[in-house]
Amino acid sequence: MSTAHVSDWVASQPLTASDVDCATAVMLKILDGKCKMGALEKTVMVALYEALQGRPGERFGQAEHALIATARQGADDVLRNTIYERRVLAETAISRPVMKAFKAMIRANGLFAGQAEEAGEGE
Repeated sequence: MSTAHVSDWVASQPLTASDVDCATAVMLKILDGKCKMGALEKTVMVALYEALQGRPGERFGQAEHALIATARQGADDVLRNTIYERRVLAETAISRPVMKAFKAMIRANGLFAGQAEEAGEGE
């Protein structure tokens, strides 16, 4: 899955500030180690987060992006705890139906299209 595919996908979608928040919450979940997606899906979601990073969210902004950037460089126990706390708060701020709708939308609109073929895993 190329970052160009994700960038093209983002450019073709009418994504909302809520979608940006959902992508940020997923990124926090990935960093916290609580994301249950497969490795390829996580890679796509990281690329999605990166492609949306400059867009405004409804709830999350620069503070979360700075925390994520720092955690991606490496995290000690204090930073891991901070990521955990922000992830829990993010999951509380975004209702389960909103997050489920976001995940269904990105799948239905083809964000993960071709992923299995690129990994050599036939469907």
